[in-house]
Amino acid sequence: TSVTVPRMLVDLLSRRKAIVFEGCIAQLFFLHFVGSSEMFLLAVMAYDRYTAICKPLHYTAIMSRWACWLLVCSCWAGGFLHSITQTWLTIQLPFCGPNTIDSYFCDVQPVIRLACADIYLTQWLMASNSGLISLGCFLLLLTSYTLLLLSLRGRLTQGHCKALSTCASHLLVVTLFFLPCIFIYLRPPCTFPFDKYVCVIYTILSPLMNPLIYTLRNNEVKESMQRLWKCC
Repeated sequence: TSVTVPRMLVDLLSRRKAIVFEGCIAQLFFLHFVGSSEMFLLAVMAYDRYTAICKPLHYTAIMSRWACWLLVCSCWAGGFLHSITQTWLTIQLPFCGPNTIDSYFCDVQPVIRLACADIYLTQWLMASNSGLISLGCFLLLLTSYTLLLLSLRGRLTQGHCKALSTCASHLLVVTLFFLPCIFIYLRPPCTFPFDKYVCVIYTILSPLMNPLIYTLRNNEVKESMQRLWKCC
């Protein structure tokens, strides 16, 4: 959101929808850097929740301060490695033709289609890179929640119900984020007219919904909403 929205607002306010090539490449780099880092962090959060709920007595030993630092640094390092690979493959292409993309931000797929070269292999490399990261992290999340539900089957207490409520909110957020990413990046090299609308979901809508989804779990917020509804 911090990479795409500010530039989009500037373009809308100035009514000048243009960006220099260097700025476009910078936006592409930071988009994939923070986006892939967020995917890895969400996967780590799922592991953290599984450890806290299923192995509470061993939590402090498993998720020690050193382990937390190692996991966070690994997420950012993985995001940087993924992003620099995507950016390097893009800047190696020759650009000499049209310079208009059908999107509100610079992403790999719309940018490399402007190249004056055969990009079939490049498209497959980039799709396998971004797509497999999205799919792999999402499957890891689903696996962690499946194991969590199986471990809590038949022994639900008040604490476990609260934990499941937290996990349900988290799963809803990550589903809104991952499914559009998988649709955009994990597919053969092709475009659809509604791709730019799907991109809105994971770049703007999903982060916008995060506070709403998480705060509606709060009992105080629920009681306030009920009082407000009764007053109306």
